[in-house]
Amino acid sequence: MTRAPQGPASPRDNLKHLSSIQEALPLLAVLIMSLSFHEAAHAWAADRLGDPTARQLGRLTLNPLAHIDWIGTVLFPLIAISSGVPLIGWAKPVPVDMRNLREPRRDFALVALAGPVSNLILAVVAAVLFEAYLASSPEPGVLARPLLMAVVMNVMLAIFNMIPVPPLDGGNVLMGLVPYSVARSINWLRPYGFLIIYGLMLTGVLAAIMGPVQRFLLSFLL
Repeated sequence: MTRAPQGPASPRDNLKHLSSIQEALPLLAVLIMSLSFHEAAHAWAADRLGDPTARQLGRLTLNPLAHIDWIGTVLFPLIAISSGVPLIGWAKPVPVDMRNLREPRRDFALVALAGPVSNLILAVVAAVLFEAYLASSPEPGVLARPLLMAVVMNVMLAIFNMIPVPPLDGGNVLMGLVPYSVARSINWLRPYGFLIIYGLMLTGVLAAIMGPVQRFLLSFLL
């Protein structure tokens, strides 16, 4: 089987040849930043909708130290990066007291939605900076890889968190949209949510769901 001659590699192609060592620490830094922004968005939304709990606990900040879960934000991602398994990470959940919300079910859904929306905002900003950076330089420089990672990572985080299984944000959004009796049934799944997610991941169902959506969004951003 013959192959057509290939033209000069683009900066995006050159980025693919960086070693895993070169990308490990930037990838972890992007993940920590993205998760911190995600949790701060939850805290901001809750505070705006009447619940000051997260703000009073110091969670209304972009400081990663306020949001880091040392196992979920650092240890597991490092294991995933070094072993090549799918990247999984999480930060400390933002506490929300629904009793303080003006419209508890609706507002709790909005608080949940704020996290994935914040990741989409970060993805758009990173994509704009990435394109501007490549336009200003014929070769990928030190910032190109982290910016590209930020786009892909935040798109993945937004899609993953919108899977309608509690305790993911998508499950909490869904509970705010369906009748109360249905919401109670969905909430019953909460203790088993991550087992369900791992099951979907190991069977390939999660990739089949996320893949097309991820490719669709990235086609607009990159």
